Amino acid sequence: MTNQNAAVYPSHPPEPIMRLMNSLLPRLLRTPLAGGARKQFMVLGFNGRKSGRRFTITVSAHLIDEVLYALAGSVWTVNFRGGGPADILYDGKTKPDRRAHRGPRGGGRIVPPLRDGVRVSRAQRMMGVKFRDPRVPTLEEFRAAVVENNFVAIRFTPA
Repeated sequence: MTNQNAAVYPSHPPEPIMRLMNSLLPRLLRTPLAGGARKQFMVLGFNGRKSGRRFTITVSAHLIDEVLYALAGSVWTVNFRGGGPADILYDGKTKPDRRAHRGPRGGGRIVPPLRDGVRVSRAQRMMGVKFRDPRVPTLEEFRAAVVENNFVAIRFTPA
């Protein structure tokens, strides 16, 4: 359950919009028509850890020190416990054979760095979260929210 009293909490569009976005975005992100969205989102392709079923999902992309990360609090992240292979579509380019490393719940390098001057609405949209207050939360508030909302970071490196 999402704790909306935390300074940062997950925010997703309604389910019908999510389904529409998940079907359209992977196609759109392969084209120049996506514009700046090509650097804000990435498409992950991976096989289920137990089922072996192929999954393709669209997530917010975070480029930190030239390494791609996804910030999530969803169950699909368990597929990357102990690392696992993934294909990534980012900035219009497919990056096959990436190694995905799932950080521990509440630990690691989960808190994305936000520079001064980033608009609150843009920061929220980039991260797929909402802020309780009309300002960018402090590092301590982010860390508390990571633990409270079970956010994990998935780091993607060349295999």
